[in-house]
Amino acid sequence: MEKTMVGKLFEDEASGQSRNELNKYALACSVVASIVAIIFGYDTGVMSGAMLFIKDEMRINDVQVEVLAGILNLCALVGSLMAGRTSDQIGRRYTIVLASIIFMIGAILMGYGPNYAILLVGRCITGIGVGFALMIAPVYSAEISSSATRGFLTSLPELCIGLGILTGYVSNYCFGKIAAKIGWRLMLGVAAVPSLALACGVLTMPESPRWLVLQGRLKDSKVVLYKVSNTEEEAELRFRDIKVAAGIAEDCQQDVVKLNRNTHGEGVWRELLNPTPAVRRILVAAIGIHFFEHAVGIEAIILYSPRIFKKAGIMAKDKLLLATVGVGVTKALFILVATFFLDKIGRRRLLFTSTIGVTISLSALGFSLTMVEKSKGNLFWALILSIISVYMYVAFFNSGIAPVTWVYSTEIFPLKLRAQGMSAGVAVNRLMNAAISLSFISIYEAITIGGTFFMFAGISVIALVFFYFFLPETKGRSLEEIEMLFGGNAEPSCKEDGQARNDV
Repeated sequence: MEKTMVGKLFEDEASGQSRNELNKYALACSVVASIVAIIFGYDTGVMSGAMLFIKDEMRINDVQVEVLAGILNLCALVGSLMAGRTSDQIGRRYTIVLASIIFMIGAILMGYGPNYAILLVGRCITGIGVGFALMIAPVYSAEISSSATRGFLTSLPELCIGLGILTGYVSNYCFGKIAAKIGWRLMLGVAAVPSLALACGVLTMPESPRWLVLQGRLKDSKVVLYKVSNTEEEAELRFRDIKVAAGIAEDCQQDVVKLNRNTHGEGVWRELLNPTPAVRRILVAAIGIHFFEHAVGIEAIILYSPRIFKKAGIMAKDKLLLATVGVGVTKALFILVATFFLDKIGRRRLLFTSTIGVTISLSALGFSLTMVEKSKGNLFWALILSIISVYMYVAFFNSGIAPVTWVYSTEIFPLKLRAQGMSAGVAVNRLMNAAISLSFISIYEAITIGGTFFMFAGISVIALVFFYFFLPETKGRSLEEIEMLFGGNAEPSCKEDGQARNDV
């Protein structure tokens, strides 16, 4: 008896260790899905440098530059609202394919760009693709990952955005040496190539097991779960939890179940607009974290970093672009670091540390740029402090706020509401992104560039208070358990005729 108990103890420990290991197939699927985020990141990064050449060639004013920068995010807002319902209808996998095709069309139009109007149309189409990509990549990654590795896999899209932005900055530096009329068109048009490759590659991936359960395709879901789990026990446990969350009793053994409710996202917006107390708290948390991600000014740093460095005292275009490459390197490096800590030290700790660091960095940047503006000569120390502050800001932001925003908002929604709830969060995210993109130049011309970054520092203090009171820790919990943190519950059932009640 004693040996049996000891043996069982070791088996449980081994099983737990196995569940905590990263499944290679799930990792591969998340990597492929996240490539769409690289394309988005590239477009964001490359436009910061391309705008320098576009403004000179097309002789556009600062307002037109702001519109060109910000229109992508307004269109992304529309795309994100469309993406939730689309992914519920056609599935997560085909939604990624659709995003890739939209990206490809937009990149071709921008690369062609004979005039400002065509360039703007291409930017708008790309923006719709961005909305799709930002919603679907983290949702897919979250739905195929286990609770032990969800933070890592769901943060991969944000890492890929960082890599894409870095690639865009490097592209600026390299293509910037070519004749201006050709260089910026190559910067923007080259994104069509990986878009086409991704559209083909995604077709080799499996569909999300949670989406399959929502369609009543239990057998297909189980097949996928066996591939993305390390053991049969883990696959069965995850399968049981997903069935319960979908309103299907865990003892149902049928391959296909007909659900007594809509399974393609119908009625979800009604539930989001007239939410239960638990869903209301989830919406506040998701929308709030997406709001503050951009309200603290990241888009001003990423998109307008050449202007910031120019204000600090760097004048040569090649040096401006080279300094911007440093921003991209810092962003990618610290997101990579964060991905390994999300599942170890938790979302809240990273978020608090990141926000405090962002506040300090913004204050230092505001101070240094104010001193440069008030000085009649060159202040070398202020230039160095400005550069260090920008890099510190990017490091702190991407070690916490950036990855946690996408991981957290993806994992807190109930199964039925996840895709379209995430769409609402992404819509707010893009709205704030557009607001900063479209207004940054106008704001700093009104209150000085130093004053603008002091404003962002004040907003980051408010963000810290919000994160403390409204965002509970979710580390280590299954997607089906997290709703309980916000006061949610579910009552699963399975009828003899194979139909499941609409209890979720």
